[in-house]
Amino acid sequence: MTTGGRRAAVLGHPVAHSLSPVLHRAAYAALGLDGWRYDAVDVTEEQLPELLAGLDGTWAGLSLTMPLKQTVMPLLDHVEPLAQVVGAVNTVLVQGSGPGRSLTGANTDVHGIVAALGEVGVSGDVRSAAVVGAGATAASTLAALAQLGCATPRVYVRSQARAGGLVRAAHRMGVEPRLCRLEDAPGEIGRCDVVVSTLPAHAADPIANALGAGASGARAGGALLDVCYDPRPTALAGAWALRGGRVVGGERMLLHQAVEQVRLMTGRAAPVAAMDAALGTVLAPTSA
Repeated sequence: MTTGGRRAAVLGHPVAHSLSPVLHRAAYAALGLDGWRYDAVDVTEEQLPELLAGLDGTWAGLSLTMPLKQTVMPLLDHVEPLAQVVGAVNTVLVQGSGPGRSLTGANTDVHGIVAALGEVGVSGDVRSAAVVGAGATAASTLAALAQLGCATPRVYVRSQARAGGLVRAAHRMGVEPRLCRLEDAPGEIGRCDVVVSTLPAHAADPIANALGAGASGARAGGALLDVCYDPRPTALAGAWALRGGRVVGGERMLLHQAVEQVRLMTGRAAPVAAMDAALGTVLAPTSA
């Protein structure tokens, strides 16, 4: 057993819904990291600089959710190349203590997306893909799709004028996305090998309704990752499955990005089975 614990937390606003504490605490227990603690802390963009400034050597790292993944970048001492290219940090590593303490930003979302899609047989041979949404997770998705072989995905956005950050990230990573109108998604995404929806809860419901009403169905064997996992399954995931497509839920991306975070924060191989079991327990349907 390891004593003399460290601290870690997930930051975001809101953050009470986060399942990261379930995953990280299960990892600490399985690894025998006595005294390690992992919390959920509600932090706004305005509060983030003060919180980072107060981190000391007792901290191992932070997980970041929205809206902090981009805000944090100029506040760090170092940003790893993948996170720099993507333009989004979801992991902060606290290294050293005192005057020599440094904060390093990393991105494990790309790993999480690739690993989640791998669960439904998606490997490095993706020819056509679509991304729904234009936020930080969409940028990570572009990097993941590039790793899987598709550097020219369609990206469906509400406003092309507000997608500048995503386009700049795409150019940094050598990806050439085609921006499309969100309202065109129902009739087009079904023709893709892979679709990743990065929209928040219920925002993709109109697409799901259109698919259910007869819009172009899922391509035979086409895969959908909906990064939203509440409700579970989402309306989009249900509609995609009914049209014959393969579906992987956002909780799988959450698991795999957390696995990589645990490795980075503890220096130990993450206990994937224990983390998966804890996630399954908390997400298991309850009887009425």
